[in-house]
Amino acid sequence: MEKIQEYLELALDKVVFYTPKVILAALIFWLGLKIIAKIINFVKKVLERYGFTNNITPFLISLTNISLKVGLTLIVASILGADLTGFIAVLAAAGFAIGMALQGSLGNFASGVLILGFKPYKSGDWIQLEEYIGKVEEVGIFNTKISTIENNTLIIPNSKVTESILTNYSDKGTIRLAVMIPVPYSESFPRVENLLRESLKNINEILEDPKPVIEIDNFDTHNIVIAVRPYAEPDSYWVALRKTRATIKKVFHDNNIQIAYVEGYELGEIGE
Repeated sequence: MEKIQEYLELALDKVVFYTPKVILAALIFWLGLKIIAKIINFVKKVLERYGFTNNITPFLISLTNISLKVGLTLIVASILGADLTGFIAVLAAAGFAIGMALQGSLGNFASGVLILGFKPYKSGDWIQLEEYIGKVEEVGIFNTKISTIENNTLIIPNSKVTESILTNYSDKGTIRLAVMIPVPYSESFPRVENLLRESLKNINEILEDPKPVIEIDNFDTHNIVIAVRPYAEPDSYWVALRKTRATIKKVFHDNNIQIAYVEGYELGEIGE
């Protein structure tokens, strides 16, 4: 009976000692869940405001939700008197090992968050990254998918984007073409300029505003270089460029305008 009495007193002491902690832990856990729910709603609104795609938003919300709940669980366990030193050490070691193993993926993830947040480009934009030019099909959390002129699909890691110089051809809404033509000094530049300017009006893809720029770009040893720089919409760039080149050749042929060959200073006729 003495042993039973001793155990009962010990159990009663434990109940008296842990009851306030259990109540406090339960209260904090309940309040923590309420606060986490509000934080998740706030994060969701922020992501939607900044235009994060529907397939990225659930991932980020889920990641935030799990992280906050794990933190809340650790706080509650600490209030109940659990020794978390060893657990935290193991968790830190595991996190370090996972981080090292997924170093590239984590870098792409961080870059994807930056891209989706700051929006240097979006789906439908024409971009150039190093020697790669294409139209953005999809901006993902780990990589960006673009479609090239040759209709190939390139999947570019997002870390590559944030580490390199990126050209966004669609950012201004228009893009300027550039065609360089070497002509002899004997040709009349005002005449050539007028003929080219009138011919560009027949190309539907060329914009009237801003007006095409036709100017002498350089004076070479045996010829001048005329620059023809009309404007087009980014989606029409390649069609406009091909038509501009074909139109220039036709104008030169129809009006007997000579051209200076790159190999030397001899002049030659242009065929149809």
